[in-house]
Amino acid sequence: MSQAEITTGNKAQKSFDNRTIQTLDLPRYMGRWYEIARYDNRFEKGMTHVTATYTRLSNGKIRVKNEGYRKKTHNKAIGRAKQPDPDAPGKLKVSFFLWFYSDYYILELDTDYNYVVVGSSTDKYLWILSREKNLPNTILDKLLYHLRERGYDTNKLIFTKQD
Repeated sequence: MSQAEITTGNKAQKSFDNRTIQTLDLPRYMGRWYEIARYDNRFEKGMTHVTATYTRLSNGKIRVKNEGYRKKTHNKAIGRAKQPDPDAPGKLKVSFFLWFYSDYYILELDTDYNYVVVGSSTDKYLWILSREKNLPNTILDKLLYHLRERGYDTNKLIFTKQD
């Protein structure tokens, strides 16, 4: 049994580590990120050339623009993000619909803010993002290894077409 499994009665159940980063320079995080890989989800199904752009507004709020293509049609969603707890800088909340916020957990962040791994409070959502359209294989392999160590199923990742 691996570290990522816990025993519940007679049944082994997968567990995962979604601990977040402990420091975040929010202004450095702003800007465009290219989606390298993601767990499949209904709102991005079949999308390619996916990006997320974060913009800090003058009132301190964060504008989120997610966009990509589905069957040659450009799709865009505008939302907002917030950092609700200053003592947990890696745990943000993002909303694209009314007042319904979803968890946005920064699991791993490059010291130069060149790539990031984002998850949530559950293991249903996972993204690998980069400032460039592609990540070097050495970095991608390292991130995949760390995700497996955390208990995530990296076989479920869909690699996003960015060319």
